[in-house]
Amino acid sequence: MINYNLAQVNVAKRLAPMDDPIMQDFVNNIERINAIADISNGFKWRLQDEDKDEAATVFDDDSLVINMSVWEDLESLFSYTYKSGHIEVFKRKKEWFSKMKMMHMAFWYVPEGYEPTFQDAKERLDYLNVHGDTPFAFSFKSKFTPEDALEYKQLS
Repeated sequence: MINYNLAQVNVAKRLAPMDDPIMQDFVNNIERINAIADISNGFKWRLQDEDKDEAATVFDDDSLVINMSVWEDLESLFSYTYKSGHIEVFKRKKEWFSKMKMMHMAFWYVPEGYEPTFQDAKERLDYLNVHGDTPFAFSFKSKFTPEDALEYKQLS
């Protein structure tokens, strides 16, 4: 039997280049926030900075900051996002990022050990923005299971 984990992508449009003083406090917190994720219960994998060069090509926008990670389950990701030291930086997002009109965060299930690609992430975000929460791509509002995802027939 295949076990599944939860993949997530979070996209943010920065207000300035990463080396601009506006972004300094965000940049100064990246390592600390990543370290919190790395030791969080249920954490499996995260996109490393050196992997991010192709993101601008896939998403066709070099002002985006893209975060991808894999978690044991939705509860683990929720705890990291809202119940760890991550929340203090999360609450300050308006200082560094503009409000996006589209859904900027999507979750989906992947076989254990799979590392999602930028193409996977874009496909899930695009689908979520067209169809809303489905077992193929969803947000914290929905509690779909891997079984729901396996049974789901994608809409065109």
